[in-house]
Amino acid sequence: MVEWTDFERSTIVDIFSKINHDIVGPAVLSRCLIVYPWTQRYFSKFGNLYNAAAIMGNPNVAKHGKVILQSLEKAVKNMDDIKGTYAELSVMHFEKLHVDPDNFKLLADCLTIVVAAQFGKAFTGEVQAAFQKFLAVVVSSLGRQYH
Repeated sequence: MVEWTDFERSTIVDIFSKINHDIVGPAVLSRCLIVYPWTQRYFSKFGNLYNAAAIMGNPNVAKHGKVILQSLEKAVKNMDDIKGTYAELSVMHFEKLHVDPDNFKLLADCLTIVVAAQFGKAFTGEVQAAFQKFLAVVVSSLGRQYH
């Protein structure tokens, strides 16, 4: 079990309370698909992903980006049992979707970049450390089925 300080808990809750899912979700998934094009293979049913403009304008990418952030909200609400929160999702990504678990880390890195850009100077080193600790726990929990 992960130990969270009061600062870490309040920081994570604060960050997610300020994230606009309609903007950040699509931006995160678009960035991941553009920067790491091999991740596109998991989204073949999304239609045109042939270039950055197509990805950023793709309604399926935008919709799934929002779903990802909604899923992260579940982890925020269950910080003491993130592993349990993502148990079924881990199984689905492993058994049904066959997602390479390294891609969860890539997506987390993209989320950190997008959130840092949104928060600007408020995204201090201490805030980033708390945010990345949270994302590391999420990534580990999603990859749990793979171990």
